[in-house]
Amino acid sequence: MGLFERYLSLWVAICITVGVTLGYLFPAIFTTVAALEYAHVNLVIAVLIWVMIYPMMVQVDFTSIKDTGNNPKGLLLTLIINWLIKPFSMAALGYLFFKVFFASWVDPSDATEYIAGMILLGVAPCTAMVFVWSQLTKGNPNFTLVQVSINDIIMIFAFAPIAALLLGVTDIHVPWQTLTVSVILYVLLPMLAGWLTRKLLKNNVDGLLKTLKPWSIIGLLATVILLFGLQAEKIINQPLAIVLIAIPLLIQTYGIFFIAYYIAKRMRLSYDIAAPACLIGTSNFFELAVAVAISLFGLNSGAALATVVGVLVEVPVMLSLVAFSNRTQHWFKANT
Repeated sequence: MGLFERYLSLWVAICITVGVTLGYLFPAIFTTVAALEYAHVNLVIAVLIWVMIYPMMVQVDFTSIKDTGNNPKGLLLTLIINWLIKPFSMAALGYLFFKVFFASWVDPSDATEYIAGMILLGVAPCTAMVFVWSQLTKGNPNFTLVQVSINDIIMIFAFAPIAALLLGVTDIHVPWQTLTVSVILYVLLPMLAGWLTRKLLKNNVDGLLKTLKPWSIIGLLATVILLFGLQAEKIINQPLAIVLIAIPLLIQTYGIFFIAYYIAKRMRLSYDIAAPACLIGTSNFFELAVAVAISLFGLNSGAALATVVGVLVEVPVMLSLVAFSNRTQHWFKANT
């Protein structure tokens, strides 16, 4: 794990502080950025999100899908967790906490947007960081590549319908056109660009990724600064919001992992398959969630804020789960 990945939460926390400070001192700058949009897509954020997502998609080798049958039980587990359990449990927790437990502490309109942000996180299974978690747990690299590739393809078709369903269930208006455009812009097109890059460069892909990685980091951190700059007044007046959003996100993350881990043990998976299969369902494709939240609800929305809080809590939580996995690998069969 590189310096950036190891201290991601620290960098995000620093950018939150910078964003809030700049947003409070120079609000006109962020208002100008927010106005630069076309068809509900903020142009500045669109560029930054592409800078983040494109290198991730270049890492994915879709020719690995031919190896799907090598570990069918592990793949079945990750598909069940990612698409049949995680989105719905996230929506349920969001509604429970912000419509019941925290109802007296949060404005109803803000609560609705926080729930929306959580839903978008829940419907976006992790892509890039799974490779890091798998490496740290000595997961099977071929299986990790296969599950990421298949989940990315499923995401093209399943993200928008599931997100629309859950947003509708929580009484949030769903602009289908904007949601569809977001999936095309932030999933399909980067995926095609990544596939084409691998096809053209072949053996030189690693060199390109090394060059692009710093720009991916810059894109993420700049997005965080923008989001929290636009939220500066709300955060200063209501700092409790960050804590309230983090609580159900933490419960969701740990809960999903232990559900998946228990199922993996009952399925008698080998450890090198069980670990990455559980971790991909636990972490989120937060870059996509952030982009879609901005497209649907705006840069200064509670939904966008909730997705960025997801970035803040994810890495320390995932590192703790990696440590737990490594300590309990004897619960599973030896690696295949």
